[in-house]
Amino acid sequence: MAALRARAPGTRARWERTNHAGRTVGLYAGPASAVGAAVGAARVHPAAGLAVLVAGACGAYDDVAGDHRRGFRAHLGALRGGEVTSGAVKLFGISAAGLLAGALMKERPADRVLAGVVIAGSAHFANLLDVRPGRTAGAVLALGAPGLLRKGPGGELTAAALGAAAAVLPDDAGERVMLGDTGAHALGAALGTAVVASNRRAGLLAHAVAAVAAAAYGGRVSAWAGAR
Repeated sequence: MAALRARAPGTRARWERTNHAGRTVGLYAGPASAVGAAVGAARVHPAAGLAVLVAGACGAYDDVAGDHRRGFRAHLGALRGGEVTSGAVKLFGISAAGLLAGALMKERPADRVLAGVVIAGSAHFANLLDVRPGRTAGAVLALGAPGLLRKGPGGELTAAALGAAAAVLPDDAGERVMLGDTGAHALGAALGTAVVASNRRAGLLAHAVAAVAAAAYGGRVSAWAGAR
């Protein structure tokens, strides 16, 4: 993050946004947390690192090319009309990466599908929380903390997600930077890979149901907010 702040590619305006309070903040935390979480996850399982990196890349595309439409329904409606929105790119790109990672991290077909839903759903859920400074990073830390007690790949993937979140939380909460879709999706996907590595079918099913419910509810709230 410090390196990006010192020598960010392009103009400074490209790396600045106005937050909900009208303050100018930098987008440096997004790519930094995405790369950090991806590298940490890849050291545990390459497929997990790939899922995190793709989630961050899709989020970065939305940060750069995103439009005003909110909710999956709006983006899918545009897709039916022949328009490929940044939201559609995120939906299909992160879903594909999640399913691929799930297929490589689990052995049985049903577990692979559930794992993909958990990873993609976790990425989307984390992004839904990114409406106030520090909320997504703080949620990742709170939700992932129990996973640090696990041994093996699950605990190590949790540490990768929480390490990246903790590194950017002070600046994010202090409204000096923001995660954007890049960081939020990446941190969520990282936490999702930890859930996948830590759970068998029953646990995967419970987390998948929760992720789908959160996506459905969040989509309605986003659509309502957009209509307002």
